[in-house]
Amino acid sequence: MRRLAGNLVVAAHLRGQKRLPFLPPARIAAQRDARIRRIVAYAARTVPYYRDLFAQERISPREIRGAKDLDALPLLDPAMVRANPGLFHSKSHRARRSLTLTSGSIGRPLELRHDRRSLLANIAFGERERAPVIELCGGSFRPRELHIGYETSNFRKVLDFYRANTRLPTPRRDSLSMVTPFEEIVTAINTVRPDVLTAYGGFLDMFFRTVVARGADIHAPKVVMYVGEPLPAERREWIERELGARVMSRYCAVESFKIGYFCEQRTGFHLHDDLCHLRILGEDGRDAAPDRPGEVVISNLVNHATVLLNYPMGDVAALSSQSCPCGRQHRLLSEVHGRVEDMLPLANGEHLHPRAVWSVFKDDRRVLQYQLIQHGLSRFELKLVTVDERAFPLSRDRAIRELRRLLGVDAKIEATHHRQLGRAERESTGKFRAVESRLRAVTARGP
Repeated sequence: MRRLAGNLVVAAHLRGQKRLPFLPPARIAAQRDARIRRIVAYAARTVPYYRDLFAQERISPREIRGAKDLDALPLLDPAMVRANPGLFHSKSHRARRSLTLTSGSIGRPLELRHDRRSLLANIAFGERERAPVIELCGGSFRPRELHIGYETSNFRKVLDFYRANTRLPTPRRDSLSMVTPFEEIVTAINTVRPDVLTAYGGFLDMFFRTVVARGADIHAPKVVMYVGEPLPAERREWIERELGARVMSRYCAVESFKIGYFCEQRTGFHLHDDLCHLRILGEDGRDAAPDRPGEVVISNLVNHATVLLNYPMGDVAALSSQSCPCGRQHRLLSEVHGRVEDMLPLANGEHLHPRAVWSVFKDDRRVLQYQLIQHGLSRFELKLVTVDERAFPLSRDRAIRELRRLLGVDAKIEATHHRQLGRAERESTGKFRAVESRLRAVTARGP
């Protein structure tokens, strides 16, 4: 009976999901604003933080009629939310028996709860994201998938919830750990012959670099899906040229399961505007102009267990001024640059952007992965993963020469060779920081 009830909830939200992104913008905005009014009224009644905020500021929930009104509410402080998660947990009956998940890799993780109904509705909302993948896979309703990554506790909790509360066709999905040896991953891909290959962006870049460098014979999936980490446009284009696959992505987080997704055209992330209201803020705290990067701020409009309105994600992205030729009318996010990265403070008082470090390695085909760690203003540790040990001295000498041009001629750079980087970080959070400053209180934002 529980599974039947879950199926009914999914079915109730399923109708029109594939068609909804193609509705006129005014219709989409109306649905978004209706959800904003409902979630704000709900938060004012049942969520301690918003109940107190509206009372102290003498704001009537009825004054919040749409996106512009919601944007006028104060931004949340992520540190405060992490320290006091209970303030954002609803006390309503709907929020009871919710699923508790965690988000974050620095300091105390953020404890988030998702109500059962929104979890089930998420399956139906996923049809929007599945449609372009199915199209690129030749119309197969259940394309064969291979996931390379880590099965996090959040993933297991959500999967177990769906198994216990629904009776739906299961995806044809196989999985591998990212620490699986390269040769075994190639064998698995050639055995499974997946239509869709999914992994973290940084891992896919390193993996396909290795494939090309070693001349490995590998089955080409129809779709390569990167998640969790950014994959620069030039690397996506390179993979498409070398592999013949289409590179796609989805933008999601524990804070909001549905933020954006690539369509068949792969022009950027189509935003789920009616499910998650997204803003891009510039350095002045105002909405950034189209095509100008800024910090991502979201409001989850469907989760009724933990309510977060105007929550800074720490990601850097830009809203596109262009429309997509696919015909979808949701706003388009042109790029997501990932988590806020460390800027490197230098001895001369300047700061070095992490993309400058990336430029040192982007054309060195011998380098599969790198990490630059700053221990002092002029003291750095460089870790390199190269095609083989013979390539290491060449790449090391070239990198040190180029890095000293950026970091200063007196920079002390200790370089070491590694078979793999970021295992501990990926096992705990799925994230890997290629440029890291360990000088506290001197980091700044950068894409």
